[in-house]
Amino acid sequence: MLLRLPTTLSEARQCLAEGAVPVGGATLVWALWQRDGFPEQAMSLRELPEANRTERQALGAAVLLHQVDDRVPEVLRGAASTVGTGAVRRTATVGGNIVGSTLRCLLPAALVLNARATVLDRDGAYETDLGEVVAKRHLLLGIRWQDPVASGYRKEPGEVGGPPPLVVATAVHTGGDGRHHLSVAVRDGYEVITGTAGCHSGPEQLFRDLERTGLASLPEPAREAVRREAAGILDRLGDR
Repeated sequence: MLLRLPTTLSEARQCLAEGAVPVGGATLVWALWQRDGFPEQAMSLRELPEANRTERQALGAAVLLHQVDDRVPEVLRGAASTVGTGAVRRTATVGGNIVGSTLRCLLPAALVLNARATVLDRDGAYETDLGEVVAKRHLLLGIRWQDPVASGYRKEPGEVGGPPPLVVATAVHTGGDGRHHLSVAVRDGYEVITGTAGCHSGPEQLFRDLERTGLASLPEPAREAVRREAAGILDRLGDR
């Protein structure tokens, strides 16, 4: 297998045009390739500057999970720090987790940040929403977002070989009306469900408003976890 390492977007586009298979840290596909056969050529974005940014409002797809640091919001740091083992985090990439993984631990965090994705195809780079990226498995270059007022991430303990552990991601943003709005994303099993509600009327009204979103379809233990995380982030807002 030939591994290609483009250093420019035009080189990456050429690799795609010539049939190179995008690969991140290969933590997910290596076993499949060993079983089913290796492609003739693969492409890694680890040498592409656009895919290696770590900034206050941007994160590249080729960034390794252990490199996600305090330059990004707490919710993204928390998500990256709880993926697999330390060895996995030193190999797995942001893009591989969001696009290639069935668990997509970083997806709830990106969703509550209202992140937009930059992707690359044979025609060039363009911006789109995360739902399209996941559904169509685009080649992700990176994500961008607006800074939240506060954010948080909670991953429940899981059992080895058991179902995916519950994840609750939260972020508070300031809306156009100047008021705070709470975004919540929950990974329940392999599904991610989201909801948004205003924070200005107090916790009880916030909980009722969240229950009017898609989060109402969650089982009661998951809804209780949402209430706990929402209450916690409201308390943090009150301390500011």
